[in-house]
Amino acid sequence: MTATDLPAKPELDIHRDTAVNERSVCDIRLDDSFAAIDWQAPWLCHLKQLGYISEAITQMSASRDDSVRPDKIENTPDIIAKVLNIALQKQNGALPQSLPQTKPALNNQAHTLQFVSQSALPEGAAYESFIGTTGSIPTRDNLHDLFNGSIWLTFPKTKALLNYYHMLEIAQQGIGASRGRVRDTITVFDENGAILVTAAPSIGEALIDFDWQGSLVAPRDKWDNPQALNSDSRAAVYIFGHALLEKLLQPRKALCAHSVVINVRQDFFALSLAERISYLDQKVADYMEALLSQPDVTPRKLSPLPILGVPHLWADNVSVSFYDDSQVFRSGRRHKA
Repeated sequence: MTATDLPAKPELDIHRDTAVNERSVCDIRLDDSFAAIDWQAPWLCHLKQLGYISEAITQMSASRDDSVRPDKIENTPDIIAKVLNIALQKQNGALPQSLPQTKPALNNQAHTLQFVSQSALPEGAAYESFIGTTGSIPTRDNLHDLFNGSIWLTFPKTKALLNYYHMLEIAQQGIGASRGRVRDTITVFDENGAILVTAAPSIGEALIDFDWQGSLVAPRDKWDNPQALNSDSRAAVYIFGHALLEKLLQPRKALCAHSVVINVRQDFFALSLAERISYLDQKVADYMEALLSQPDVTPRKLSPLPILGVPHLWADNVSVSFYDDSQVFRSGRRHKA
């Protein structure tokens, strides 16, 4: 695998006559919760269009000096959807044919993705079915949906694949008190998932076996630093779960992700970050399709990973004693998933 395996992206630009006006977006005030985002946090580095999104959200955060923009528009609805749509168009050069699409299911065609108001979701309609049949992602003006949209931008094929399996299950099982094994697994990964990508299979095997010394401590020098990529690295973690990103606004040692292990060749780590993520998007989609097709799939097929124990994600884990906390780094069930 080389960088040439990945599709080239068009020059990034956005037309002045786009339906979403950047200037109007940046004149709007968001509530204080958005000001709490540390855009330099290492677990956010992989998000696509991070530069634009962080700048737009920062400008609209309530923490800024309001006297500088006395004519701002307050309480304008659906602003997160507008920010995400601009990011989507920037990412794809404003070319509609290059925008990501849903995965067609149940005789539905693929639909180009866009972010829309939560009010667009018809009363009583299943969220996932609405996305799959329209390409429209209902989006509220809150942190949860900002991070959800950011993951759609970053891993569109995987998100579309998960949505596809939600639709299949809804068609077969309907909407009830219980989601069932498949939808439970999707939901856990979608909300709280992480991707361990490694060119050293022993690291992934150790993680699956709850061997924290073998996965996180002993091979520490093989782990990639999200803020200083190294082509000699052998392992890295990228967060997929949007609820996990929201929880990390207030980092706690006990935060635990539910991870999948993706094995790659060493030359993966020679790729740029954008190339890595584009490659992983397809690999994770393929992995999840195989996983969700298993008759015995449950969330237990996902490997627990205390996320702040990942080297370079949290300053305190530089000390080996960080991993002595048995309430966080538990012995687990000790079996291969």
